Amino acid sequence: MKAVILKTFGPAENLEYTEKEIPVMGSEEVLIQIRSISINPIDVKVRAGQRPAFKDKLPLILGWDIAGDVVSTGKNVQNLKAGDRVFGMICFPNPGNAYAEFTVAPAKDLALIPDNVDYAIASCAGIAALTALQALRNFVPVQAKQRVLVHAAAGGVGHFSIQLAKHFGAYVIGTASASNKDFVLSLGADECIDYKTTVFEDQVKDIDLVIDTIGGDYIERSLKTMKPGATIVSIPSILNTQVAALAQAQGKHGYPLLVKQNTEDLNFIAELLGKGILKPFISHVFAFDEMIAAHQQIESGKTRGKIVVSF
Repeated sequence: MKAVILKTFGPAENLEYTEKEIPVMGSEEVLIQIRSISINPIDVKVRAGQRPAFKDKLPLILGWDIAGDVVSTGKNVQNLKAGDRVFGMICFPNPGNAYAEFTVAPAKDLALIPDNVDYAIASCAGIAALTALQALRNFVPVQAKQRVLVHAAAGGVGHFSIQLAKHFGAYVIGTASASNKDFVLSLGADECIDYKTTVFEDQVKDIDLVIDTIGGDYIERSLKTMKPGATIVSIPSILNTQVAALAQAQGKHGYPLLVKQNTEDLNFIAELLGKGILKPFISHVFAFDEMIAAHQQIESGKTRGKIVVSF
């Protein structure tokens, strides 16, 4: 099978095309023919050598978000069968081996793709959608009519956070560039603030929950917008180490988030996809032989929604 392998950390050009044997599945796993994958910022950070946990795992095949067809199942797998269309965030945070024509994954990491959803859309609803859902529900679950502030609202996690928060009945404010205002509002946001021209903490008040996808000084700035006892969930793992202490000092709650595989969460996302409640936005579609370009697009920091690599 064709695969993209990383032998040395560094720029996107370090991604190499190679031929590999089709992997062998275990008793709790399924073999999947991949039809589509989505690329996430974490893919780029691992490739660039910014995640120490991967320093001893080279060579590796990157990628976690997949959609494809079950080819065969391990002897202990009961809930899936050959021919099923599946998607999910596979093996995270260990190497997912998604940049390949075939991969194996634990059955628990997968959900069925609704009949009315295509592979490209399904492949987008892994890491980013699970992150958004867990940020909204895992700590202090968002309630109807609460005020939610979403940073980088036009990005992968941000655009899912808006849709999910609105589904739960919240009033949603997003920060984004002026060029993304109409997009953010089209997702259901009640307000969109141009972070380039507006000091958001001077304009936004009485926030119940902040979804922070930026970290750094955005944590302290966001705390100024929050009610006493309110919650901030911060996602960038290198830039959010102080979120709990900073929030506690002001009588508020701060939590770092590392997305975790959760079968119930994935099935919930599948249900929302099938009902058209959750709609991933795909800004770019690349072919499998354009993986370097796909990584360069993510690195630009200007991706609206998600990007997909189709096989």
